[in-house]
Amino acid sequence: MLIDARQSVLLIVDLQQKLLPAIHEGPQVLAEAVRMAEIARLLGVPVLATEQMPDKLGPNHPDIARLCESTLAKQHFNACADGLAATLPPQARQIIVSGCEAHICVLQTALSLLQAGYQVYPLLQACGSRRPADRDAAFARLRGAGAVPVTLEMVAYEWLGQSSHAQFREVLKLVK
Repeated sequence: MLIDARQSVLLIVDLQQKLLPAIHEGPQVLAEAVRMAEIARLLGVPVLATEQMPDKLGPNHPDIARLCESTLAKQHFNACADGLAATLPPQARQIIVSGCEAHICVLQTALSLLQAGYQVYPLLQACGSRRPADRDAAFARLRGAGAVPVTLEMVAYEWLGQSSHAQFREVLKLVK
């Protein structure tokens, strides 16, 4: 099944400034999430975020915060337990997920979204954990539960659908 921009939401989980330095390849995870959010914004795909206990861990990185339409402050590792579903637009059936930590907050949120009937697409390059083994285990578990890991280019080109799309050249600049 192709990913459709009209049914999609990009969810960015806990890319908080205080957490990122501990994440394996944190700068690359952040950069990929920013690129995906910029593409989403160009194509009219809503960009939502979460922050884990922002009073203690601080806000999301400013490069992410500026691209998000809304940010859900949460106490649970699973954002759905803090009301994430109520913030999703009614047309959203496909949730592209990025963030950290892949094996905790991303995993628990994605599993709950799957259980609620959403199609979940974790972004391989835009999800991170402190340890690569934890990230890999999260993706294995997500695959087993029915999530479909994807790359930024897969999502971007499926959202575009064709090279005659009005935003094709702008998206291409971000992809390259």
